Amino acid sequence: MSRIGLTPIELPAGVEISISDKNIVSVKGVKGELHQAVDPNITVKKEENTIVLERHSEQKDHKAKHGLYRSLINNMVEGVSKGYQKQLELVGVGYRASSNGQILELSLGFSHPIVMQIAPEVKVITASERGKNPIITLESYDKQLIGQVAAKIKSMRKPEPYKGKGVRFVGEYIRRKAGKSAAK
Repeated sequence: MSRIGLTPIELPAGVEISISDKNIVSVKGVKGELHQAVDPNITVKKEENTIVLERHSEQKDHKAKHGLYRSLINNMVEGVSKGYQKQLELVGVGYRASSNGQILELSLGFSHPIVMQIAPEVKVITASERGKNPIITLESYDKQLIGQVAAKIKSMRKPEPYKGKGVRFVGEYIRRKAGKSAAK
């Protein structure tokens, strides 16, 4: 039994939801607008200030999709009302980041800088303080998109286990390995 799918979604003030006859849920709020196609075996109902999802049968596939679509719609509601933020930290000597609009330029120890075009739905802010690691802050109303962009930036230079150099999330723990011991 899906406990996640059974819990209703509370709609905060300023968030509008519309459900089309083709099972497409549209959520509009202060930050933006998102759309999600829902499986035909899941019914989405709007009741006053809440959204309730119901499944047609107790099949394993229907139970799984019940919780999935409830989580996706809840993420959409939270995204258009509050928004999401991810912070990445560049650990390493000479690692730098700068942003100019939607263009992110990274210096990660390669022979050339990496230039990335970021999606217009994601806002990029870079901060570099003397004596501290550069930090890239990503803000968006789309949880899936912001996670995808953060993963792409992190994949440019994954943190390595010996010195801990690379791109990581702020607060992420990297398990360290001991290097070779010196010969005597």
